[in-house]
Amino acid sequence: MPLTKVLITVKSYPTVSSHYDEQVSIAGFREDGVFIRIYPIPFSKKTYEEQYQLYDWVELGLVRNTRDFRLESFRPVTMDAPVKKMGHLGTEEHWQERKAIVLKNVYRDFSTVIMEAKHEAFYTSLAVFKPTRILDFVVEETEREWNSDRLKILQEEMYRGQVFEQPEDPFTLMEKLPYKFSFRFTDNRNEEITLPVEDWELASLYWKSLKKQRGADKEQKAIHEVRKKYLQEYARNTDLYFFLGTTQNAHAGSRQPFTIVGLFHPTMPPAVIQGSLF
Repeated sequence: MPLTKVLITVKSYPTVSSHYDEQVSIAGFREDGVFIRIYPIPFSKKTYEEQYQLYDWVELGLVRNTRDFRLESFRPVTMDAPVKKMGHLGTEEHWQERKAIVLKNVYRDFSTVIMEAKHEAFYTSLAVFKPTRILDFVVEETEREWNSDRLKILQEEMYRGQVFEQPEDPFTLMEKLPYKFSFRFTDNRNEEITLPVEDWELASLYWKSLKKQRGADKEQKAIHEVRKKYLQEYARNTDLYFFLGTTQNAHAGSRQPFTIVGLFHPTMPPAVIQGSLF
């Protein structure tokens, strides 16, 4: 079977809203610019954070994941199939090489993304979206533990045959974020949208920031670090795009199934100012 070359751009952070084998997934672009997701992910002895780096080219055998109606979903041919790293795209010339792959199909009208997600000819579940204007970065406190009933179902799905190479269950190793982080923005029709950010990079930043803080207000200090990164650095000082994605359950049952599963934030030349933001 021919191998598929994929540029990794998204690493998921687990939620309890999807099937067990969706919990740990990656998404990225084939060489032709088509956006795909891959799950379940074969692990080695490295941790999830170390295993796949963003903007690595990897090569592996893939087939359509027929358990998933979303056309962008693929799975490894076998869980023990090797995943070969083929190189890395850097950030030279304001991410020029990355942009050549990622920005081949960009949405600016959010209603178009929703229409295609629900139309059986598309069932679009991954998209690159360019917000017109960032209005805010919202932080809301949520439950601090995973839903025990849903977690039990996920564990049962695992024991029915979902096997990872490493002995630890990657889902149970990842703590639940006690806060929900969302971007509030407008599209090119001036429609206001709020979407949660559910990517690995944000979760990793929060936990690392929390670990180095001291005092009773350490969570608020960690939140401040996240807001500084996402609102001040990314929204104001980069050419910001969103990677949008769905889970199977949300796609089938929600009128608006998308979350922000990653960011694409090329640097801008010094002369360019993000005057349209805020």
